[in-house]
Amino acid sequence: MLDYGWYCVVIGAIGVFLVLPTWLRMTFDDWRARRAHAKAKEEGRLEPVTITPYIDPAVCMGSGACATACPEKVLRVVNGQATVVDAGHCVGHGACVAACPVDAIALVFGSEKRGIDIPWVGPDFQSNVPGIWIAGELGGMGLVANAVEQGKQAMDGVIATLPRFRGEDADVVIVGAGPAGIGAGLRAHQKKLRYELLEQDELGGAITHYPRQKLVMTRPMDLPGYGKVRYTTARKEELVALFQDILAKTGLRVNERERVEGMQPQQDGTFLVTTNRRTISTTRVVLAVGRRGTPRKLGVPGEEHEKVAYRLLDPERYQHQHILVVGGGDSAIEAACSLAEQTGNRVTLSYRGAVIDRPKPANKQLLAKAVELGAVTQLLESQVVRIDADRVTMTQGGRTLVVPNDFVFVFAGGVLPTQFLKSAGIYVTTHYGKRVEA
Repeated sequence: MLDYGWYCVVIGAIGVFLVLPTWLRMTFDDWRARRAHAKAKEEGRLEPVTITPYIDPAVCMGSGACATACPEKVLRVVNGQATVVDAGHCVGHGACVAACPVDAIALVFGSEKRGIDIPWVGPDFQSNVPGIWIAGELGGMGLVANAVEQGKQAMDGVIATLPRFRGEDADVVIVGAGPAGIGAGLRAHQKKLRYELLEQDELGGAITHYPRQKLVMTRPMDLPGYGKVRYTTARKEELVALFQDILAKTGLRVNERERVEGMQPQQDGTFLVTTNRRTISTTRVVLAVGRRGTPRKLGVPGEEHEKVAYRLLDPERYQHQHILVVGGGDSAIEAACSLAEQTGNRVTLSYRGAVIDRPKPANKQLLAKAVELGAVTQLLESQVVRIDADRVTMTQGGRTLVVPNDFVFVFAGGVLPTQFLKSAGIYVTTHYGKRVEA
């Protein structure tokens, strides 16, 4: 009996030795997840900017595969259930959807509390206005590879309805040269249409504004006239390089930095598209713009100066300069800290709020360290009121501040094209959890 008793003790000890570390790790992970969820709720990061995962609690088995797959750390397992802990950082990779073993996750636009405006489109992606098609993120397609496919399908719809005799400047105007616009443009180029592919910024659209090394695609694509792209994952730089290679090898024409300012339907069913350079008469229009919209401006005197920009591509170009960064999101923080790392720069960060709480934790830590070291001067509850050639005037707490300045970078978000769509007669509906089409 003694031997048997000792045998049980030894077996029990081995069991505890093997199981205890796993139990402790799971308990610690759950505690961290609950803390992350509580902090996100406190900071208002549970409501989506656009796309967010929806988890069906009746189906979710709490495997954690989705949380592991998400490169943006949007999901955690809390109390045995997959839970969104940082909705604001979802960029629609769809890796969580693919990883879920029980199909408990769907990507949706908006939530019960925050609605997202989405234009109405039919099964062929044509809007309620005959002759205008909508493709990509604007119409509810958030994934890069799928946006390319939708752009192709929208152009197929255009081709099927083109009249035999056309006297306009173009058969089709494509607005936006992101993934959907490139897909539509390649199809138009392949079919030898008279097309105009317009991009207010540069090739790639909103993707070019993503931080370095950002994961932006997780599926292969089939591109007309170019062939199959067999990426299973791609970073921002790889995708931008791919787009450049597409132009070089296919001859696709893109008019960069040409912003569409108006779109007027004509009585004969054609359209007049007005840009910052010209007016184009066209038979059909494909809107392939993203939801980022046009950069929001400050609306202050002097903002038209060439030294004012709305994105930062190469911080290394700026040295020994007085620089003002405006904004309180990830883009503003990353820009301020990158500029502060360059030789001789004096960087000021202006934010109208009392607390900067929207950025990722890593970026908040980066900013805190930069402020502590004196590399960045932080001005909370401040606003720019005037921009001059060599200085910027701001207000803070009832006082006026005038600081030397060589460059201004504004990261104040984007103005969604909702009003632009409505002015063309396109129906726009606010959705509170519309499923992203796969």
